[in-house]
Amino acid sequence: MSKILNVNHLGKTYDSGSKKLTVLDDISFSIAKGETFAIVGPSGSGKTTLLGLCAGLDRPDNGSVELCGRKLGTLSEDERAVLRNKEVGFIFQNFQLLPTLTALENVIVPLELQGFKNPSKTGMDLLDKVGLHDRVHHYPSQLSGGEQQRVALARAFSSKPSILFADEPTGNLDEETGKKVVDLLFDLNKEAGTTLVIVTHDMELAQLNQHILKLKGGKVLSNETTLVS
Repeated sequence: MSKILNVNHLGKTYDSGSKKLTVLDDISFSIAKGETFAIVGPSGSGKTTLLGLCAGLDRPDNGSVELCGRKLGTLSEDERAVLRNKEVGFIFQNFQLLPTLTALENVIVPLELQGFKNPSKTGMDLLDKVGLHDRVHHYPSQLSGGEQQRVALARAFSSKPSILFADEPTGNLDEETGKKVVDLLFDLNKEAGTTLVIVTHDMELAQLNQHILKLKGGKVLSNETTLVS
């Protein structure tokens, strides 16, 4: 199975006053197309920094990332943005919906940017799949946290990304709502055949994935394959 993400000897440091803080130290792993992959670890272990590097949102100090067959280190900022728009979807802990747009308008923004024909139909279909067919004209402020995250799910899958990065997708939700969002995420992902990378501190969520990469102190503690098929 071909690899959609290759991470080799990745390192990242930040200046912290007069000292240098090593956030990631010699991280290597790969993910095959269509796999589900969790990155876990306590707060401060480097999970979100690693996700940002994998998606080309930041550059490493050491090592390399190859995403969808492209070496990110050889690409300009504009070229990385084009690659993300075409191949990558995102889901965030704080939803990151545009407050002045309705649920439907939020979902179809990526489609309009890519020049999709009839984006409204696609958006309506996806909002129907996440159970929000009666909320399409509501603004984020009129939606609960769970509803906002379901809009974010629909938006993430709208442009049919090759790989989807989810950063603590249930972090701002109560347990029951979070479970519903997780079920929808995996259902949509299975239907679309997308590669899924989830950053989480929730081991129950992590164990729903085929692989679990555990980080501690910016280093790889383990890289395990689960029994999930």
